[in-house]
Amino acid sequence: MPESSPETHVIDFRAAEQLLAVRDPRGAIRLLDSVIAAHPENTAARLLRARSFFLAAQLRSAELEFQIVLEREPDNAFAHFALGRTLERANRPEEALRHFRLAAALEPRPEFIEAARFARDTGNGDHAPDRPAGDPE
Repeated sequence: MPESSPETHVIDFRAAEQLLAVRDPRGAIRLLDSVIAAHPENTAARLLRARSFFLAAQLRSAELEFQIVLEREPDNAFAHFALGRTLERANRPEEALRHFRLAAALEPRPEFIEAARFARDTGNGDHAPDRPAGDPE
């Protein structure tokens, strides 16, 4: 196996982005594991791995990664939104609502506001018929 270097980690990160784009989250996770092992402080890699875990339906792992990102970047609106989607998918709507509200307050993007309103209106975390499930993006 070739030696790891900063260059190979960048290549692995970019390849993981591409794998996630073509809906291969498990492949992305495999690449990101070595990147994060070498650079545990890399928040971008952790966020990408959290998204990969979410798409692979590994909700507990996704939740833990999103929480690490939020410990480092408590003002990351996307991480709050994605953690909210993860908790919603895990049937924990009350916890999800908190993160949807934080995301909407930090960055009033339409999808963040809609998620905060929807979760508040129904209180059960179910998806609206016209709202796609899946990737938190």
